[in-house]
Parts: sequence; structure tokens; C-alpha cells
Amino acid sequence: MRILHILDHSPPLQSGYAVRTMSILKQQRALGWHTIQLTGPKQGKVRLPDRPIDGCHFFRTAPAGAWSALPVLRHAALVGAIARRLRHVAKLTRPDILHAHSPALNALAALMVGRRLGVPVVYEIRAFWEDAAVDHGTASEGSARYHLSRALETFAARRADAVTTICEGLRREILLRADPARGVTVIPNAVNAQHFKPNPLRDEALARELHLPPGPTIGFAGSFYAYEGLDLLLEAMPALLRAHPSLRLLLVGGGPREAWLRQRAQQLQLAGNVIFTGRLAHERMARIYTVIDILVYPRHRMRLTELVTPLKPLEAMAQGRVVLASDVGGHREMIEDGRTGVLFAAGDVHALVAALLALLGAPQRWQPLRDNARHFVETERSWASSVARYGPVYADLLARGQEK
Repeated sequence: MRILHILDHSPPLQSGYAVRTMSILKQQRALGWHTIQLTGPKQGKVRLPDRPIDGCHFFRTAPAGAWSALPVLRHAALVGAIARRLRHVAKLTRPDILHAHSPALNALAALMVGRRLGVPVVYEIRAFWEDAAVDHGTASEGSARYHLSRALETFAARRADAVTTICEGLRREILLRADPARGVTVIPNAVNAQHFKPNPLRDEALARELHLPPGPTIGFAGSFYAYEGLDLLLEAMPALLRAHPSLRLLLVGGGPREAWLRQRAQQLQLAGNVIFTGRLAHERMARIYTVIDILVYPRHRMRLTELVTPLKPLEAMAQGRVVLASDVGGHREMIEDGRTGVLFAAGDVHALVAALLALLGAPQRWQPLRDNARHFVETERSWASSVARYGPVYADLLARGQEK
């Protein structure tokens, strides 16, 4: 079986999207499926021929040209560029299935090419484009661009031969837009439990490198977007430091809010207590987790965070770390309060402080939380079990094709 994946971006760019992509590709290949990979123009300029990444060669799409800079024609230009490149790659590789991943522009290009070549199309919705646009500041809810993005997502979901998504929140929303009788398959975010193994020993060399004292360390790992709620975490630090003067906050990653967060830390006089590491290679994260006692994910409540499950908390749970997260819908799907982690009221800095003080004051609670979180990942959120769910979806599409 030959599957051609159409993607927004991939490594060497770093993001949760890229991590999920590589995990899917590796596991599909382990199942004996042949994968082909194409990224769209948003990957940016790449030097061709592109080097294989973890054994995967990526076909790339050239920038869409001057038309893509014009607001009205931007989407059409991007879809056209992806479709032209996809048609060339599909004729070259002869896939059995086109598997387009968010956003909808990839699905629209795949539908154009798939209908022309007679190849079925799977659309995987990782987040709704309109919600991401609101958070990134490129659209406001209710604006013309918001409604256009929403309409394109709905159109793609209705026209695709099969639809998959990453969590139950998105599945319920998709069923309101598409044909409920056809169904939507959830392929949940997962982790490689063999790669992320619990390590009870603190990496002292790394702790010295990061200037971490022997006291407790809390941290966040991920992209610095506004919806992640890192502003709330900074606001909580003064109260936390009054109770635990040696406490350190480790912020691992980067993104649009990094400059603002650094400035806010200075305003709160937290320069010596908050450590920014910058973006780190995915392979280095196993060491980072050993120096963080409690991973904090304080996402704000909004449509995006209610519907979408993040990947990073699962990595922390696999690593055997204590996880504290806001009670948005995406977190509630994978964290059982008091058993696999702890939840607090989203957007409430006092609730965040109280939850952290309770955990810091009761280290005897940590090991049961760690053990339960690790067990959950091993039994329910491994990439092997998650990616296996594609099998029936693909098989059904191929069987339908043979019946025609």
C-alpha cells in the first residue's frame, strides 16, 4: 500500500505538527506501508535535492509566487501551487491513497488531484484553520477571513472520501459539519514510550549548565503561543517564590510570544528565577525532563484548546513526570485529575498557585501520579496502537475503489 502524505510542513522545522508527522511516518513504515511525503509552500525555501530525514525523503513545493502576497488570491495561489506539485509527484510515485493533513488548503489540492487521477483522499484535521488563525492574530472571530477559513474546512471535510482527526473534541465538531453517517476516525496523539522512558536520576550536568539550584523546578515545554497561558505561569511566580525561594521556572521552546514573555519576566523581577532555554532538538528533551519536577500546561480556555489535545503533556507523562494542567477540554481527554495528573481551573492564577503549592508541599504524591501517567501512555497512547487505526480506514477506501 502506497500512501502519499500532503503536509503543511515537516522537519527540520520544529513543532508539534512536525513531531506527529514523523511519528506517523515511522510507524506506518514499520507496518510495511510505503509512504511518500510532500510539503507545501509554507515549508519555506529548501535546498534541493533535500536530504532524507530519519529515512524519509520529502518532496517540496516551491513558493507560490507573487499572487500569494495578494489577500484575495492568496488561498487560490497556494492551493494551485500544491496541486501542481502534487499532480507531478502522484504521477511519479503512483500512490494508492492521498492523505492530506491540516490545513484545508492541502485537502483542497488533494481533492483536485485525487478526482482527476482516480485516487481516494483522506483528510486529517489536526485543528480547525479558522481557530488557529484567531490565535495567531491573522483573523478575528466573525471576520470575513474567519468565515472563509471555516467554509473551506467544512467543504474539505464533506468532500473527502474519509476523515480522521486527533481527538474526540474535534470529532464531535466535524460531525456537526460533515455527514454523521460516514463517521470520523480518531487517531489520537501518542508518544514513543521506548524513546521517552522514566528516569528517576536528575541530570546534574544539565542542571549545572542551566544554572538550576538543588531546589524544586517547574517547567513548560512547547511553543510559546498566547493560548498556552504562559502569562498566567509568570504571574503565579511571585506568590510561589514567597513559599519556595529556591524555585525555578524552566521555559523550554520558543515562538511568537517569546519576546513578550522575556519582557514580562523582567517586569515581575523574575530574571534570576525564570530560565529560557530556547528551542531544543527533540532528542534532547529526555534529558530536560529529568531536571523538571512538575510540568505545567496552563492553557487558556478558548475554542482551540477546548477542541484540540496537545502532544507535549503526553511526552511528559511518558517520561514519568508530574503534570499539572488547566481543565480545558483538550487536557481533560488525556489527564484524569488526581490520578494521572492534576487539573486546575483555566485562567485562574490563584487556582494555579494553590495547585502548585499543594504539589510542592506533598512530594509523596508524585510517584503515584508518575506511575499512573506512564501506565496510561503505555496502554492507551503509544504510536503503535494509534497508527494501527489507519488500517481499517485505508482498507475500506481501497475496497470501495475495487468495487467501482
